[in-house]
Order: sequence, then structure tokens, then C-alpha cells
Amino acid sequence: MPERITINDRWSARRHAWAYLSRVIEGPSAPLQQLLAEGRDVEAIAYGVKRREPWIGPLLGQTATRYRTDSAAEDLLTADRNGARLVTPDDAEWPSEPLDRAFGFVDAASDHVGRAGGRDAVAPHALWARGGAPAELAQRAVAVVGTRAITRYGWEVTRMLVEGLAASRWTIVSGGALGVDTVAHETALANGTPTIVVAACGPERTYPARNAALFDRIAGDGARSAVISEYPPGVHPARHRFLTRNRLVAALSGGTVVVEAAWRSGALNTLTWAARLGSVAMAVPGPVTGHGSLGCHERIRNGDAQLVTSAEQIRELIEPLGTVDAQAQYEFAFPPDRIQALSRTELKVFDATSSESRVTEDVAAEAGITVSLAVHILVDLQQKGLVQRDGVSWRRSG
Repeated sequence: MPERITINDRWSARRHAWAYLSRVIEGPSAPLQQLLAEGRDVEAIAYGVKRREPWIGPLLGQTATRYRTDSAAEDLLTADRNGARLVTPDDAEWPSEPLDRAFGFVDAASDHVGRAGGRDAVAPHALWARGGAPAELAQRAVAVVGTRAITRYGWEVTRMLVEGLAASRWTIVSGGALGVDTVAHETALANGTPTIVVAACGPERTYPARNAALFDRIAGDGARSAVISEYPPGVHPARHRFLTRNRLVAALSGGTVVVEAAWRSGALNTLTWAARLGSVAMAVPGPVTGHGSLGCHERIRNGDAQLVTSAEQIRELIEPLGTVDAQAQYEFAFPPDRIQALSRTELKVFDATSSESRVTEDVAAEAGITVSLAVHILVDLQQKGLVQRDGVSWRRSG
């Protein structure tokens, strides 16, 4: 687990500037990211916001109602008292690799189709974290999300998928909600694989409150797991914050799997973000006799999500090409029986035999091949235990 911040670090000017911007600019900010990309220093930007400098451009409007609220010192102290810390692009634990990949894809796409993900399709400018280092945990991460109204089927599928991904040490990212999210996090912990909760509230809060113990277990899992949020201390959960949170769940992951999602499930928003950010969008089919997986089915039918039914299929889509062959693994797990393994010609000869003895010439004639080839194949079938010789005749074994 990263070291707790020192007093000097806590009150450093740069960290204070990041904390201030985290408070006065809620959630993603394209204008702020543009200034940073142009080489503007974070301290200069914070000063410009406070002094209402014209060069900050659209940030003037974005911070108009909050710029006087400089609670950075208090926020840093509150976070520290609750076992949390501010993580910024200055820090080694900042998850720059997945964020650059995700939002870099949006930048490239916007050159062709406009702003691919809308105004929120930009990286966070700060994170508040409890637990392990986000950069390390997000190196190999996959999001598993779904409905709060989980069924027995959804529970079993979520466990199966996460257990399979845990065997390959994939970090499981989810939103900490009831239902599929909770099962995903709990299964990850039970199988010793890292998990990340991306929360839609301040770092000292838990939503839903029922998952307080789960969040504490995740944050206290050494360096292996973490609870992270874009929102500073004191921020309460709200519907728009969940939608913004979904983009971060997708951005930190190489792929997003929706296990159960009804027609208007919020989990589908995460799947939409996965596609926008250039990662793999996946959905698990469910029973067609109910409505619990209607959203999954629609995404699959429209080609907006890849159908997956196993951890091997997920890995085949998100790992480097050729690393995983799900079909080969299925072949190993479910080998064909002796008859299914026959070639077409062998099957023709086998079909020409019966429980009653038949001479080779009759078998060859019915199979439509030469007698010599029929003899050769019949001997092979005998070695496989499928037919047996009866003098000059042949009949099926058993």
C-alpha cells in the first residue's frame, strides 16, 4: 500500500492546488484538460481560477459558483483521517496508462466523428483513493457490472466469470452497487485477486451504506485492492455522479462485461462508455423467458457487445491476440466422443455397418468407396473399438 502522506506533502502548494481544483471543478473538465495539455501548471491554473483570470477561458463559467470555496487543506485532512489520499497526475500511482489509452482513443475518434464521447469524455483531473495504488491495480483490469436486482442465474454467472478471471490475476473493477457489483467484488476478494470499487461519492462515504463493510475490506486488503473516486470529501451520491462514475469504470478496464441488465439498466451506460473509449464491450446472454437480460440481448443483437459465456471467452477478447484460444479450451474440456471424432469417409463406412454382420464388399458398396479403402478404414474402426471382425464380415461393437 502506498505510504500515508506526510504533513509537508499534505500541505504542499501543488497538492493544495490539485485538491482545490478537485473541489471547485466537479467531475471531468475538458477546459481544464486543455489547459494542462497546453503546458499550464496546476498551481497557475488554480491561481487563475481564484483570481478570475481571463486566460482560463471556459473555466470561468465552470467555476463561477464555487471558486471562492478553498477547502483544500480541510479536504486533504478529512481524507487522511479516513484512510484516504489524493492521487494526482504528479504521483507515481496515477493510472496514466489506462487513462491515456481510453481518452486518447476518444481524441483520435473525435478527429473523424466529432467529440466521440461528449463533454464528459475526458480523463479525471484527480482521484481520491483508499487502499492500493490505482496505477498498479489497473494494469490488467476488466469491469464486471450489472443489475442491482440480481437473480440466482446472475449470481452464479458473476461468480463463475470472476473466479475464472481471478485464476489469471485480472483485477475486477466495478461500482460497488448492490447486486452484480457486490458479487463481483466479493468473489474477487474470496479468490485473492485485486478489485477496485469506483465510487460516486466522497472517499469517506459509502454508498450503498449496506456495503460499508465490503468497502472497508477492499480498502484494507493491503496493496491488492482499492476504493477510488473523482469526488472530494463530503460529496454525496447523486444520479449524475453515477453516470460520470461509469465512464471511469470503463476507462480503467481493458473490457467491460455486463452480466444481467434489463432494458434501461444503468449498467448499459458503462457498456456504452466502454465502446466510446475503445475497450471491448461484452454481454452475457440470459434466459429469454424473463426481462432481466433484455438489455444484454439487445446490445448483442445490434452488434454493440460481444457475446461471452466464460472467462476464457473474455480473456480471448481482451488479452493479446493468440494468447487465449477459448475454442481449444472447450475442445479440451468437452472432447468429442469416438463417433464425433470420425472423418466424413470414416463415418460413411461406420454408417454402412450394423449390429448384424456384413461382408466387406457390401459395406464398401453402401459407403460408395473401393473395397481396399473400406478394408483400411474398417481396420482403423476396429482399433478404435467401434467395429469388430466376424470372419470375413464386420459388425458394430457392443
